[in-house]
Amino acid sequence: MGELIYLYGLIPSNESVSQPVPSIKGFDGKGDIYTISIGEITAIVCSLDANEYSEEIIKENINSDMEWLQEKAFHHHETVMALSKLYTVIPLKFCTLYKNETSLTDTVQQNHSKMTDTFALLEGNEEWNLKIYCNDELLKKQVSQNNPAIEQRREEISQLSKGKQFFEKKKLDKLIDDEVENEKDRVSERIHTHLKDFVLQGNVKRNWSKDVTGRKENMTWNSVYLISSSKVEQFLEEIQQFEKKMGDMGWQFEPTGPWPAYHFSSFS
Repeated sequence: MGELIYLYGLIPSNESVSQPVPSIKGFDGKGDIYTISIGEITAIVCSLDANEYSEEIIKENINSDMEWLQEKAFHHHETVMALSKLYTVIPLKFCTLYKNETSLTDTVQQNHSKMTDTFALLEGNEEWNLKIYCNDELLKKQVSQNNPAIEQRREEISQLSKGKQFFEKKKLDKLIDDEVENEKDRVSERIHTHLKDFVLQGNVKRNWSKDVTGRKENMTWNSVYLISSSKVEQFLEEIQQFEKKMGDMGWQFEPTGPWPAYHFSSFS
């Protein structure tokens, strides 16, 4: 069946000329990655045996072989990370395959204008991620003590009979829980809006569950930012200021980066 082309990312050709691609083993751990020049754009790829890495076999491995998936996903991530430290990279998703060089070339040429615009957006900029966590119990205590509506409702409940108090307290607990969630959204949104003054773009992502994060606190906010390299330090200092002001109240901030610009690449 011949060979398939595994695509890691795309870079401006002038950058590949000035900085040769480093020696890195490809997806199968045998051959090295290499480049395919397509005019102003260069693809960084490796070859795969089509018999061993057909779409069906890869899909089956992803669905049934966790060890294989973790090993290959780690390889893809590490390779793209290494490339992003050397070049302006449009990173491709895990397991992006082409039947042959011609099909890859056709795709790049068809999307040439979009890719050059993306290179212009990414050059000199970095992708960073910010995850915000909150101690719900601490915040619940603060909300419960400082909300006039809750205080009034608590006073009203104290005047009721014991039987009615039980059900009304249940309703009050639900009200407090709702207020806690609203407060987390309000605070996180306010921080996100503030940070956008220091970045080129900022997008909100879906929060991860505790099963994914492995933390005891709920993730309150998950966002990504495209930042000029010259403003990254200022961006991080702003987050440190929030940590100083809010850390004692149970808020935790986790900025990470720079990452390959998956969230700001129109070809990903």
